Amino acid sequence: MTALLRRLRLDPYILAIMAMVAVAAILPARGVGKDVLDQVVRAAIAILFFLYGARISPKAIWTGITHWRLQGLVFVTTFAVFPLVGFVVLKLTGGYLDSGLATGLMFLCLLPSTVQSSIAFTSIARGNVPAALCSASVSNLAGVVITPLLATMLLSAHSGGMSLDAVRDIAVQILLPFVVGQFARPLIGNWLSRQKTLTMLFDRGSILLVVYSAFSAGVVAGIWSKVTPQSLALVIVLDLVILAIVLVFTTAVSRLLRFTVEDEIAIVFCGSKKSMASGLPMANIIFSASTVGLIVLPLMLFHQMQLMVCAALARRYAQRPEEAVLMTTVPEPAI
Repeated sequence: MTALLRRLRLDPYILAIMAMVAVAAILPARGVGKDVLDQVVRAAIAILFFLYGARISPKAIWTGITHWRLQGLVFVTTFAVFPLVGFVVLKLTGGYLDSGLATGLMFLCLLPSTVQSSIAFTSIARGNVPAALCSASVSNLAGVVITPLLATMLLSAHSGGMSLDAVRDIAVQILLPFVVGQFARPLIGNWLSRQKTLTMLFDRGSILLVVYSAFSAGVVAGIWSKVTPQSLALVIVLDLVILAIVLVFTTAVSRLLRFTVEDEIAIVFCGSKKSMASGLPMANIIFSASTVGLIVLPLMLFHQMQLMVCAALARRYAQRPEEAVLMTTVPEPAI
């Protein structure tokens, strides 16, 4: 079964998420069960961001900032180019897409980069892994603040927008646990680094719980009657268009600015990713329970697409001759 999934390039985690969607469709949480689930999800999100804070090394982030050209390009791509591309693409649809899906498409463009897959693909492609680690870490650190702020400015007219309660929840469930995690890092950071399996299970388990909660609320509210095959197909096409534009942009600008191939790889993989691990909990806080399931659908589809496309791209980079690797280890030219 694992070999089959590998040949089909399907992430088993995506299959687990799809399974949670199916469970929510058949057995959505209602009544007292929903109230209990909401409290469990709130606690899980807070713990999740506490662990993020405890795992991210401020020293590693500070060291990577010294490569300011690379970090700056990834940062601008993630929080400026991506939203601009999303805005233009949505405008070109002429309002044909359902408002909830349109909000979700724009929301995914506001998210920070991933950490694990950005580093993994950079490593497979024989790129600058330390720079990728730094870029992804800085992106996630900044995204805790920047993504909610951008959502406040750009999504206020959709799906109930950002209420004061949502701002408060972000502060309590995301910012505060993250800051506490940073302070707790000297005490538990080394222990957490040795508990990779445990932290991975909690990370993924928390996201699965958020997915079930979001889609369960959507089923109860009847939002899935709004998702037609045509609108779903359009979301898939728009996700692919956005991903393609950003991949072309990061590659072209990296070469225009004469980055080494290793640096280009880090820029392409860190700049083109969007974090589902951060996005789903944030969406659960920012948007109303009755709409969040619909809003996160574009993100879930985009996540699988970025894994499949970037896996193929990483293999292509990895096939370059060894001589090319040696030639690109010289210091980059000043411009």
